[in-house]
Amino acid sequence: MNKIKWTEGLKGVEIIIIHRGAYENKKIIKGEEIKDIAPRAIICEDDTIIPYHRILCIKKNGEIIWSKKK
Repeated sequence: MNKIKWTEGLKGVEIIIIHRGAYENKKIIKGEEIKDIAPRAIICEDDTIIPYHRILCIKKNGEIIWSKKK
C-alpha cells in the first residue's frame, strides 16, 4: 500500500474488501477515500479502520495489481 501511495499515488485505486452484509459481502474503497495507511490497516476519511486481512484485491485504473491468494 505504501509503495502505491508514494510512487503512483492513490488516484484511480480501488480496494475491494470483505464487508459483511454488503452485496456479495464486498465493498469498494476508492483511493480518494483513504486518509492514511497504517502498519496493519487502511484508515478512511470517515475514520473507519480496515485491517489488511480484509483486502481481497487492489485495482489501479481498472487493472488488478494485487490479489489475495486463495
